[in-house]
Amino acid sequence: MLRFSTAGESHGPGLVGIIEGLPAGLPISTADINRELSRRQQGYGRGGRMKIEQDEVVILSGVRNEVTLGSPVSFVIWNRDYENWSDIMGPGPCSRVNDRRVTRPRPGHADLAGGMKYHHSDLRNVLERASARETAARVAAGAFFKKFLEAFDIYIYSQVIEIGGVPALPVEVTRQNLAEVQQVLDQSPVRCYDPESARRMMARIDQAREEGESLGGVFETGALGVPPGLGSHTAWHMRLDSRLAALMMSIPAIKAFEIGEGIANSRLPGSQVHDAIYLNGTGGIERKTNRAGGLEGGISNGETILIRAYMKPIPTLYKPLTSVNTATWQEEKAEVERSDICAVPAAAVVGEAMMAYGLAQAFSEKFAGDHMEELQTAFREYRSYLKKVWKWAKT
Repeated sequence: MLRFSTAGESHGPGLVGIIEGLPAGLPISTADINRELSRRQQGYGRGGRMKIEQDEVVILSGVRNEVTLGSPVSFVIWNRDYENWSDIMGPGPCSRVNDRRVTRPRPGHADLAGGMKYHHSDLRNVLERASARETAARVAAGAFFKKFLEAFDIYIYSQVIEIGGVPALPVEVTRQNLAEVQQVLDQSPVRCYDPESARRMMARIDQAREEGESLGGVFETGALGVPPGLGSHTAWHMRLDSRLAALMMSIPAIKAFEIGEGIANSRLPGSQVHDAIYLNGTGGIERKTNRAGGLEGGISNGETILIRAYMKPIPTLYKPLTSVNTATWQEEKAEVERSDICAVPAAAVVGEAMMAYGLAQAFSEKFAGDHMEELQTAFREYRSYLKKVWKWAKT
C-alpha cells in the first residue's frame, strides 16, 4: 500500500518524510522536488520565514541514480533557522528552553486544544508541530506522487479563485492549454490567471497587512487524465471522494471543501445538476458538462477531477485577539508568532501534493505492481478495454 508520513517541528533541526510502497523504476531527481518546494514558498503575503529557508531536499534512501528502488524512500529538509533555535528546540539539554515559552494561546490555532490534550504547560510544544511549516515535507512527498502520475499522463494543477473576498473566475484547464496556464499561474504572485483579479487580491493583502489582519480564500485543484475506475462504491472507506476530502481537510486552515460544483448544486434541481451522457462521433460516450467534478458514486468517471478548498485566515494576528495566559490565568492578548498575512497560494501547492497522493494511492490499488513496467502493462490493458467508453483511451 502506498503511504507516507512526516515528522519534525517548525524550528527543529529539520522536516523528515518517509514514503512506503512506491514501485521501483520511477525516475525522480532532487531538482524535481526542489522545484515543488520553491513553488510552495512563493506567494504575495508570505512572511519573513520564507526569506530564511529556501527549502532544499536531501534524499536519504530509496533512490539510486535518480530512480526509485522499491524500498522505503526517506528524505530530510533541513531548517536553516534552527541555528538560532538549537538551544531552545534541541532534543538534548537546552539552557534557553524557556526563552520562547508560549502561554497565551492563539484563538483558531491548535495551541490551547493541543496543550490540554498532551498536558503541555509550554504551548510551544504544540505549535511547533501544528505549524504549516510541516507542509514542506508534504510537498516534497507530493513531488514523487506527481512524477508517478505523470508516467501515466495524469497531470495536476491548482489556481487561486478568491482571497479575502476578492473573487476571480477560474480558467478552464484542458490538456491543450495546460502548459500555458501553469506557466501563467506559477508566475502570478497569487496563483491567479486573471491579472486584474490578481492585482485586486494583492491590494486586499496590502490592506490586511496595514490593519494587522490575516486573510483566507479559496483554491481549486484539478487532475487531468484520471482514468475511470479509481476508488469504489462498494465500501465507505474506498470512496475516492471521501478520501480526497480527508486529504484536503488535513491541510492546516482548510475548513471547507467541495467537489465540482457541489455547493451550487445543492441549490438547484437535479435536471440542472447531473452531467448528461452522450454518444460521441467515434461510438464512445462523452459528457458536455462536469458539474460532478469527475467523481460519481465514489469512483472516478474519466472527467477532470475538480475540487475546491476553503481556507480560513491564519490564526496569528499582528493585532492579536483576547486570550488567557495559562500561566497566570489572566486575560491577555494572544501570542504573536512570525507569520504570513495570506498563504492561500502556498496552500494551493500543498493541495496539489495531497491530491497527487490520493490519486497515486488509488491508482496503485487498481494497477498493482512492484516495478513501474508492471503498472504500465496493466494500465495499457485497461486502456484497451476502455477505448469505447473513455475519450482519452485512444490518445
